[in-house]
Amino acid sequence: MKIDRTASWLIVITIVVLALIAGQSIFIPFIVSLLIWFVVKKTRNSLDKIEFVDRYIPKWIKTFLATLLVFSVLLIVGKVLTSNIEKLVLSSQEYLDNVEIISKKISVMLKDLIGTDVSDSIDGFISSIINPEYFSSLFSSISGILGNMMMIVFYTIFLFIEEALFSNKVELMFGDKEKSEQYLGIMTKIDKMLSRYIILKSMINLVTATIAYTILLLVGIDSPFFWAALIFFFSFIPSIGPILGTTLPAIFSLIQFAEFVPFLIILFVIGAFQVAIGNYLEPRIMGNTLNISPLFGIFALAIWGSLWGITGMLLSVPITVAMIIVMAQFPSTRRVAILLSEKGKL
Repeated sequence: MKIDRTASWLIVITIVVLALIAGQSIFIPFIVSLLIWFVVKKTRNSLDKIEFVDRYIPKWIKTFLATLLVFSVLLIVGKVLTSNIEKLVLSSQEYLDNVEIISKKISVMLKDLIGTDVSDSIDGFISSIINPEYFSSLFSSISGILGNMMMIVFYTIFLFIEEALFSNKVELMFGDKEKSEQYLGIMTKIDKMLSRYIILKSMINLVTATIAYTILLLVGIDSPFFWAALIFFFSFIPSIGPILGTTLPAIFSLIQFAEFVPFLIILFVIGAFQVAIGNYLEPRIMGNTLNISPLFGIFALAIWGSLWGITGMLLSVPITVAMIIVMAQFPSTRRVAILLSEKGKL
């Protein structure tokens, strides 16, 4: 019996994985539109806090204005990001010329410390950091999302249409008012938890990224907006994310300037802000709002990255958080949700 059940689960998982790979051109725009839908709803709710807007402006106009605002911001950010990445790709040869200089400096320092020549290893590691293929892949992923913007817009429109009809459908589906209200209560709770997580975490990450952008701009690093955006996205991954987000631009500055001072400024100043925000500001703002386990965050990053490439990595944390929130609402899967969360508080 247990063998049959295990075999059934393996078959289901295999089918799901194959479907995700084969249908990524459909699933990726849909997931992006879901995230946008959550942000638009939260923006619309914020507009309702203005008494005049709440009383006199129809709901559909508020939805339209919030959608227009969110999509405009996304398009501007997307265009600036692709422009920054394109500049990095075009300048990659200049950075490669500095690799030999900085690797020699590091090799001399390490040779004095450990007495072994590791110049070849350092040269290979630094060269891999600025591999043009990575930037080209990221450029293609962001361009792909922007290219699917029309599909994302249509998905978002139909999600709002479905939102208006969803309650009636649930009542007809269950045929029992008590059961339908119980189900709608669970869905409302999931909606609120996910919206709260996405908005609060995004706001905190935006503060971190803005501070990082200012510091990177003052240091003079190339494409500071790209590195600040990288810090923004990496900050969704608990513990290890902020470290990666700070280390990558610091290493890049080492390559760009072939000097240690910019590297140390970026590493310690941005790192100090990351620690302060992560340990003091974030717990006070988010309270017990869900965070995923750092280990599972990295695991999810690897899985979604292998399925959908860079785009999968960018979407991995929101997808994983949504899965944990949904699983936490049902007794049969709540234990799994606790295991995958950071502190087990759901």
